[in-house]
Amino acid sequence: MITLTTYPWVPDFAAPLMRAFRVRWALEEAGLPYSVRHVALGAEQCSPEHLARQPFGQAPAIEEGGLTLFESGAIALYIAEKSEVLMPRDDIGRMRAIAWLFAALNSVETAVQPLGEIVFFHEDANWAKERRPQVESFVRRRLASVEQALGDKAYLEGRFTVGDLMMVDVLRIIDSTHLIDGFPKLKAYKQRCEARPAFQRALTAQLEGFRQAA
Repeated sequence: MITLTTYPWVPDFAAPLMRAFRVRWALEEAGLPYSVRHVALGAEQCSPEHLARQPFGQAPAIEEGGLTLFESGAIALYIAEKSEVLMPRDDIGRMRAIAWLFAALNSVETAVQPLGEIVFFHEDANWAKERRPQVESFVRRRLASVEQALGDKAYLEGRFTVGDLMMVDVLRIIDSTHLIDGFPKLKAYKQRCEARPAFQRALTAQLEGFRQAA
């Protein structure tokens, strides 16, 4: 069984967005059982035991058998390889799904993360007010590119894959900005993915875990 290592508590704004959610969602889509280990923020996350799992003292990490794995994208890919729900079995479909997973992390998350940092941590700072229009402009260009690639399809490759899972979780970072409202096809796509039962189960599990710890 996979053991997921995550934090027992994070601030309220971060609770639905913590990257452990990507792992939970992938596990739920794949129908794989898992257990949860908590590592507290502070001294415990910097302990030798946890650093052996996650060299940067972050979360999530997973363990299964002799494998210890960190980084949410790598973990999602590992889980996807176990499930046809997340990963097509033909070579072309598989590589296209992997390409979208990397695109979500490298082309889209790198654009939306600076905006998320402004919104959550620096919104009232003068430098952030000056910088935000430029950041939002770049995010809009990235959203337009994803929407163009999506076209009229239900999912990026026509069927749901790990690439969609990662793309939608990245887009959730900027929910509070409502920038996606300007891209109706992309917004409908995101809502379609969030309506999946596995998404709902994963979100409930993540939030309930934090509530119990609090």
